[in-house]
Amino acid sequence: MNRGQVLRWPYAVRYGTGRSYDADVLVIGGGIGGAWAAIAAARAGARVIILEKAATERSGAGGAGVDHWQFAADNPGSRVTPEELAQALVDNQGGYRNGISTYIQCASGWSALEEMERMGGKVRDTDDEFRGAEFRDEKTKLLYAYDYTNRFVLRVLGHNYKPLLREECRRLGIRVFDRVAVTSLLTEGGRPGARVVGAAGIHCHSGAYLTVRAKAVVLATNRPQRIWTFSSELRGISTFQPPSCSGTGYAIAWRAGAEFTMMERSMRSPFSSPYSFPPYGSGNAINTWYPCTVVDAIGKEVPWVDAWGRPVSGVAARCHPVEGQKFFIMGGGSSSQPHPGLPRYLGPRPIPDLEARMLAGEFTPPFYADLAGMPEMERKAIWGIMVGNEGKTRIPVMQTYTAAGFDPERDMLQTYDFLRGQGMRDPVLPQERTFGEQGICGGMLVDWDLMSNLPGLFGAGNLVFGGGDHSHAAATGRYAGARAALYARRSGAVEISREQIEQEKKRVYAPLASSTTGPDWKELNAAVARVMQNYGSEPKNAELLALARTWLEDLETNEAPRVSAGDPHQLMRVLEVHDIVTCAQMIVAACEARKASSACLHFKRLDYPEMDPPGWHKWIVIRKQGEGVALSDRPIAFWGDFEGNYALRLAQNDAATGAAARSAAVAAS
Repeated sequence: MNRGQVLRWPYAVRYGTGRSYDADVLVIGGGIGGAWAAIAAARAGARVIILEKAATERSGAGGAGVDHWQFAADNPGSRVTPEELAQALVDNQGGYRNGISTYIQCASGWSALEEMERMGGKVRDTDDEFRGAEFRDEKTKLLYAYDYTNRFVLRVLGHNYKPLLREECRRLGIRVFDRVAVTSLLTEGGRPGARVVGAAGIHCHSGAYLTVRAKAVVLATNRPQRIWTFSSELRGISTFQPPSCSGTGYAIAWRAGAEFTMMERSMRSPFSSPYSFPPYGSGNAINTWYPCTVVDAIGKEVPWVDAWGRPVSGVAARCHPVEGQKFFIMGGGSSSQPHPGLPRYLGPRPIPDLEARMLAGEFTPPFYADLAGMPEMERKAIWGIMVGNEGKTRIPVMQTYTAAGFDPERDMLQTYDFLRGQGMRDPVLPQERTFGEQGICGGMLVDWDLMSNLPGLFGAGNLVFGGGDHSHAAATGRYAGARAALYARRSGAVEISREQIEQEKKRVYAPLASSTTGPDWKELNAAVARVMQNYGSEPKNAELLALARTWLEDLETNEAPRVSAGDPHQLMRVLEVHDIVTCAQMIVAACEARKASSACLHFKRLDYPEMDPPGWHKWIVIRKQGEGVALSDRPIAFWGDFEGNYALRLAQNDAATGAAARSAAVAAS
């Protein structure tokens, strides 16, 4: 190619044209939650369509793999009941965790993993590579992580789970439309707040408009990113969630009238820092790397303590509950930023005062993860199963480092604690924050059917409020897909509003007619981030939040319409940033509504400094109403009894799947 030559768009462009399709269940988002929802709905006898912005085979936050399957209390080795574990997970967040979806995960995570095994996923140590390891069950050949006594987190070899899910979709006859960016939900009569009857979007290659009419819709997109920080050039692979996740699912559900909660929660995170290294690509003792030994520059080992600060001696002792706790949820944590959880659920970790002791001369930086000094089985588990299968690490970390000569049996990997580069929990500036890149966050409010306040609209995975990780997405997707199929079976199809479609087309294609002298989509995204850094960081007060609202309204009204698109890909990016503006507005509205500070929510207001007052220990619910926001609330444990609510629906799901299988067998014979 000659310098300065302009590349032509390689696909045929068909703006304004398109096709319409019908389905019983439409799944928006082909990530982990979406793929599982589609499979479950199809097995319950529904005709299913998936719309996915990328390529379903590897798309989503879990598309690159999974190394540990969390909180599967229904697995045969677990010594904790689903009720115990779900309640502990909720309590550990001060009540601000989704009890409904958490219980679904705890009660059916293993069932989903068994199903994955039947699809061809490797779940057990069938090669006996870890025979005799303390974390291995010799009878089942299952491998466990973290708490070796209670065994409710499994180590899995999940680097290919997503392609296996895509293949199962093919086998079941699910229609998958990749490279389709959904831009709106369609409602009965085109009315906000009415039953959801489908969705519309554009093809990212051709720009064609596509509509799907459906009896039920499962929204399984990811959390919004790029709210406080946006720098594609600096951040790159240091992000944890995919930066392409723009919160479109949040925005389209909001515009349709869905309720959202916990949107005021955000937190400081190194994943918002341009100085961070790739997650799990530097030495640490957290999560995938747990329970790795850490040493200083002269080889002095960093001591470990339990949740109450008592010394813990030896690697094996880091993997069992201590006096005063029946089980622990997660161990590790950063020595420079202690874990905020309740002590009785916090596992052993490196000493929390390491920084002070380093400054006093007791330890010499930099620090290193000493895999070579670990017991062989623990070393192989971390640098074999865990780093080898965790999302975004198999190729950029394990394969790249190995090719460069890194040998975990003799080499150590630098940590970067205290050097502004630790990829998990290093201290960062207040404005370097994320909405849900780590841990739980706000999302769409759902009931025990995982259905929103809008009839026919279900949620799964990271889209639902207070959600979690890979196994949470799998379990809730599987559950929501079956519930959506049952809803579709008893609900008739509804004609979609042509007026709504024409209005949406006009909105969606408007950037094609915008002046090319206006800002581009990156500039608009950076402007949103600057507003949120300045006025939506910490601490907050009414005046700052009002300024945030004013500036976001200005961007929406005066700047967003000036952003142009020259091809379908740019059009998709422009529409993404429009959705990011909407998500930022939702966050600000929730922040204005909560007139109290909360440690559990990482939420501080100067004008309401009392921390977690009892009167505000509740869920704040927001919903778009006309040009304003309607507010309501829910009691902190509004979901009621775990087992009773779940068992009834599980029986219905199983009955529907069984009936569909019998019908298919009869038809085949």
